[in-house]
Amino acid sequence: MDEIIDLGRLDMDPSRRSVLGVGLFSVALAVPAWPDVVGRMEAAQRGVRTRIGMSDVRTVAAMTEQLSSLDDQFGGRTARPLAAAFLVNTVVPFLRTVGPDDVRRAMMSAASDLCYLTGYMAVDEGLHGLAQRYYLQALELAGASEDHLTFCTVLRGMSVQAVDLGQGPVAMRLADAAAAASPQAGPRMRAFLAGQQAHAAAQIGDRRSALLYLQEAEVAMDKAEARGKVFGSYDPASLSYHTSQVRFEMGDVHGAVAAMEESDRLRYGIYRRTRVKERAILAERQLATGHLEAACKTWGLALDDYPQVNSGRIDKRMADMFGLIRPHIRNHDAQALYERARETVRPELVPA
Repeated sequence: MDEIIDLGRLDMDPSRRSVLGVGLFSVALAVPAWPDVVGRMEAAQRGVRTRIGMSDVRTVAAMTEQLSSLDDQFGGRTARPLAAAFLVNTVVPFLRTVGPDDVRRAMMSAASDLCYLTGYMAVDEGLHGLAQRYYLQALELAGASEDHLTFCTVLRGMSVQAVDLGQGPVAMRLADAAAAASPQAGPRMRAFLAGQQAHAAAQIGDRRSALLYLQEAEVAMDKAEARGKVFGSYDPASLSYHTSQVRFEMGDVHGAVAAMEESDRLRYGIYRRTRVKERAILAERQLATGHLEAACKTWGLALDDYPQVNSGRIDKRMADMFGLIRPHIRNHDAQALYERARETVRPELVPA
């Protein structure tokens, strides 16, 4: 509990947030296994309230959902201080308050989900050491509440963080751990897990496993979609993204472009931050295949939404864009994009 308070207070205080960048991603992080944390109920420490009920659990779950929506639309930099403040000022006191065992478990499960989301927002800002600390707290709370779904989701999120940093072996280990911890997963969850296993396997050069996992994800997605579409869960747009990443890791850049275009076409409009980030990735790959004008158009679409999103990952993509476009600056489209970007992105990203 003290670790959650320390994390949240540091994260919500603007005067101390510069300290957060010190922690780096650790490839040797000790990740607890499900048997190590399951049922670990902490002794209740009495807070201001005398008891908690299911209405308090619903409050935490509803706020987490709203914070997730803010993150989707406006980026982690915007939403994370709000999440940290809610965690410290509301959720921790709930966790320290007595209540029936089923309510306590439900509250720890809800708190786990919020810690995971806050860690994901830290990833979006590029604060990878901080994100890992939030993720570990989420795993502890998920185990204590016997919440298999969140436990697996957190492990998968840690795998996503690792694969995006080029740490393929770590990403594979975490993706496999997530799948092993969820033996009773339904088809949508299985697609969610297998898609990440495919990406990690492709990054470590295990082509056979990558294709098998991708096929498994596709079959599972077909089954899930046949049961009904579910907004806010792993969906065909997400699977197309994983298909693109697998193809790219295996050297099929043209196939990666086609799959990323499909992902962009299928994505719900509310996911603005993801749309900007993945359009920037698509543009980079279009340029790599020699389609300069198409790349400039896609980067232009990303710039349309950029002012509304505050994201470290997107800022890095935009900074990279300047370097990629500069050699083509005599091209009319490239020059127009370059000048527009100089007027649109944050000043510190513009090359001197």
